[in-house]
Amino acid sequence: MKDLPNFQPRSFKAAFDFISAILTTKDRPNDTLLVELIRYDDGHYRAVFKPAYFTLQPGETQPTRSQWNTLKKKLKRHDPTVFVFKEHGEVACEGAEGGRCYYVDFGFLAG
Repeated sequence: MKDLPNFQPRSFKAAFDFISAILTTKDRPNDTLLVELIRYDDGHYRAVFKPAYFTLQPGETQPTRSQWNTLKKKLKRHDPTVFVFKEHGEVACEGAEGGRCYYVDFGFLAG
């Protein structure tokens, strides 16, 4: 990854609380779909979450680009200092339907 911004250190709890609150659904707003939050040395995070976050249309097996963009916009609306990486995708994980989860990487911009 090239030309990344500098990230403002935040406590793990603050980052966890931030992303946990976002990765919920309308029908269960108090239950987060966050499975794991990974912190990297440069201060950015990877949120691994259950596929149930996205509502897929019949016959679809992956979230659409629009659904990913909506998630990214939601992150930025909740905190304007958040930087969301372009890359996102699917990873294997235990305890999730089909043994797969999705991930999104983000960090908080240094002021």
